[in-house]
Amino acid sequence: MDFLTSIKNRAKQFNKTIALPEGEEERTLVAADEILRENLAKIILYGNKDLILKKSAELGLANIEKARIIDPVSYEKKEELAEIMVEMRKSKGMTKEKALEDLLSPYYLATLMIKNKEVDGMVGGAVASTATTIRPAFQYIKTLSGISVVSGAFFMIIPDTSFGENGILVFADCAVHPNPTERELAEIAVASAKTAKSIGGFEPKVAMLSFSTMGSAENEMVDKVRNATKIAKEMQPDLQIDGEMQADAAIIAAIGEKKAPGSTVAGHANVLVFPDLNSGNIAYKLVQRLAKAEAIGPVLQGMAAPINDLSRGCSASDIVNLVAITANQAAGVF
Repeated sequence: MDFLTSIKNRAKQFNKTIALPEGEEERTLVAADEILRENLAKIILYGNKDLILKKSAELGLANIEKARIIDPVSYEKKEELAEIMVEMRKSKGMTKEKALEDLLSPYYLATLMIKNKEVDGMVGGAVASTATTIRPAFQYIKTLSGISVVSGAFFMIIPDTSFGENGILVFADCAVHPNPTERELAEIAVASAKTAKSIGGFEPKVAMLSFSTMGSAENEMVDKVRNATKIAKEMQPDLQIDGEMQADAAIIAAIGEKKAPGSTVAGHANVLVFPDLNSGNIAYKLVQRLAKAEAIGPVLQGMAAPINDLSRGCSASDIVNLVAITANQAAGVF
């Protein structure tokens, strides 16, 4: 069974409700039809109901009738959600009128329904920018307890199954935070471990990457990784995490044994935490192209509820996959 199939099978068991704010968009409709056909999640589509049903009929989609369709213009609980918004952001000048205006946006409406425990997660961004998709989450969902930073992880599926967890590795942060502090880097490590366990279904072994292995070099950049490792261990004492270490020591057993003797992570890491966004983004793209790896993500991590952002160039199948991942996040982490 491949990685995505296992994620979808778990999603079917969880039966989570996932919001798709871009409900009038063709790829989203095709994806929703497939999600409902496979019973991967319950779906809420946002938009004009008549238009959604008309487009679905034109596309020959037989399962959209199973979705709940909400029009932000006429949604009956907007007053209740607006009160939540005012209470949370009155210090920022939020008023009832402004809240009701914001709720005309499906991204705000879906996010507040998550906040109100009516929805388990959201997938958007096929049409809107990342800022439009996730800004409401930063304002109202915020981050997990003990986590101050949102980061982006990729599942890298490597053809050579001797690496990571039968060829699966988590790379982070490859998408969001340019230059994390020591504390933020530790939080990214802890969040990435949770991602590996909840979505990947395996016990994380986290390597904190650097150009040094266990003191082989001294530099302020090495100190940052070394100190972040200590903080992560304090945050989650039972986590298998080690560093600082070079990439080869992290993933190749013979080198790990030589450079980091006694480490339970060295040579066996399945979660690689990069010291900054430069190195993380470069690494995942190189591995994707040179090793012909499949890169699944980015999966946003650190939020207090699962909200994920698509590329505007995504396909319907990308949306299906990210909904399945989001359902796993909702069941396994939050």
